[in-house]
Amino acid sequence: MSTMQTKSLNTPDEVRNLPKTTVEVIDFGELSLMKLTFQPGWRWSEDVKPTAGTESCEVPHFNYGISGRLHVRMDDGTESEIGPGDAQILGPGHDAWVVGDEPYVGLDFQGGHLYAKPSQ
Repeated sequence: MSTMQTKSLNTPDEVRNLPKTTVEVIDFGELSLMKLTFQPGWRWSEDVKPTAGTESCEVPHFNYGISGRLHVRMDDGTESEIGPGDAQILGPGHDAWVVGDEPYVGLDFQGGHLYAKPSQ
């Protein structure tokens, strides 16, 4: 097995499209990198929940914001926002939505193998 792998998000291994949602994933065995693009008006509980089949998002995330803003509310009521240059660790049990008229674009270094897929 090679100790080096190079891949590009310009040619992802998988693309998942849901309403107002584009998820591009490159896989490295047990690791993955996911590029998320959420259009204005996107909300997890409206656009991803029907596919995930869970009451809130149960995927853990390690996010980095590239552009736009994303507001997150945990099931316990705590809230935070991520924007360009921000990094965020996010545990399971949350809803999120795009703030403003600009798409949110971010990278996720943790949840790519699970996000925007039916729960198992």
